[in-house]
Amino acid sequence: MPDDHFGEEIAAHYDDPSDERFQPAAIEPAVDLLAELAGDGAALELGIGTGRIALPLAERGVEVHGIDLSTAMVSRLRAKPGGAEIDVTIGDFATARAEGTFSLAYLVFNTINNLTSQDAQAACFENVAAHLEPSGHFLIEVGVPQLQRLPPGETVRAFALTPTHLGFDEYHVATQGLISHHHELIDGVWRSASLPMRYVWPAELDLMARLAGMTLSQRWGGWHREPFTSESTNHVSVWRKT
Repeated sequence: MPDDHFGEEIAAHYDDPSDERFQPAAIEPAVDLLAELAGDGAALELGIGTGRIALPLAERGVEVHGIDLSTAMVSRLRAKPGGAEIDVTIGDFATARAEGTFSLAYLVFNTINNLTSQDAQAACFENVAAHLEPSGHFLIEVGVPQLQRLPPGETVRAFALTPTHLGFDEYHVATQGLISHHHELIDGVWRSASLPMRYVWPAELDLMARLAGMTLSQRWGGWHREPFTSESTNHVSVWRKT
């Protein structure tokens, strides 16, 4: 079982209404697209966490299930209205099995990077394929590695510089690893956390999908379905089970 980096200390402060990720402008287009892909079927969220996306998706009438390693995060989900009705399997989403089959599986906000080896990321695609119904879809939202934006000779890039949040990604190019360092001002106290991750390229994800019996259906530069270009810093990609 991999280490749980989202324990009680992080879970207690994870939901931040001031964070743009928790604003309707960020949530609604994601839920619109996911509901469209799910259709009349059920959806499986890998790394369901506190239910930022799962709960509004369930409110749209989609039957949502989840897999998550963190009991602390899931306990926050359970405490929210409607959270107790969502079936969650506790375990590593690269290998843990949820009951039933699904028309949609999805990973949002860089969660695929929480799997810190290529083998684990490839296993995730295989696990998803085993859960999906024929012609079902797998969606991932993840950032494009920003190596070209690193200053020459440096391996650290700031991604957040606000009065309450300092964020730095430390790249380890030889292993495609990175450590995401967060320093946040919470209740008047600065708190720090460092999360190990593995960055992954769009073409690498496509190959993992192909090996698991899925093919690329769509790739956008974000939830508003804007074109994916060489300048895109994120992508929302959808593969279909063949």
